[in-house]
Amino acid sequence: MTLKIKAIKIITGYWKPGTDYLSEIASKVAPLVQDGDIVTVSEKAIVTSKGLIIDESRVQPSSLAKFLSKYWMRLAWGTPIGYLTRLKPRTRARLRNYPIEAGALHKQTVLRRVGFLQSLRHYSEGGIDASNLPFFYVSLPLPNPEFEAEKIRQVLEKSLNKKLTVMIVDGDTTYSWRNLHLAPRRVNVPGLIHFGGFLTFVIGRMLNLKPRSTPIGLSRNLYNPDWCLTLAEIAHRVRGDGAGRTVWDMEETFRSPSESITWEMMERVEHAAVVLLRLSK
Repeated sequence: MTLKIKAIKIITGYWKPGTDYLSEIASKVAPLVQDGDIVTVSEKAIVTSKGLIIDESRVQPSSLAKFLSKYWMRLAWGTPIGYLTRLKPRTRARLRNYPIEAGALHKQTVLRRVGFLQSLRHYSEGGIDASNLPFFYVSLPLPNPEFEAEKIRQVLEKSLNKKLTVMIVDGDTTYSWRNLHLAPRRVNVPGLIHFGGFLTFVIGRMLNLKPRSTPIGLSRNLYNPDWCLTLAEIAHRVRGDGAGRTVWDMEETFRSPSESITWEMMERVEHAAVVLLRLSK
């Protein structure tokens, strides 16, 4: 039996801190949702609306954070590790010019929040992400994504009278080989293995394993991990990258340095925090 997947992109607008994201999700999906649909929601949109963000301009970088920014990112990622992990030439060039001062602030946040192994990564360290945020803000990982997914499901089912599944998706990549799925961060989705974000990325890229976006929270464990990863990847691709996948992309979108990007500028870009997935035979 072959299942067909229909993905419906829902334009939600940009969710700033304080947004009632539960009401926003319910109102946006109400005209379209059907029984059995899978409602996928961007982790970044949820954490931003909940105010789980940090202003890195107020961070005091340690000597280790400065070392990581000035030497590790520029020399290691910009050349040897970048080659080993098959990064694009443009990405390696960007890393060779990694911003030393702002980068040290960011690495200090990562060291404090998610630890040393994650700080060795070149982006999205442990779910900490600066893309699609203004000024010096970065988002933190959602503390309890499975609880959040279940809360969203209960609100939607009560208000819409539909039987639904909710999946929260992180655009960061899980790497798969057959039934082995190496996740960039520790999540409670059955079948996803984590042993340090840096090692996960290096091994996955060096061995050319299958990359897919990561489901970090499910309201129901109805699917095997490979199927969950497939659904998460479809949702992420349909959702798009908003103002840009990375801070560099965001700066190109607005033709402005990241510290000069404002909330109002972010609101001018199309954002789709929710994607509906519908399965049929």
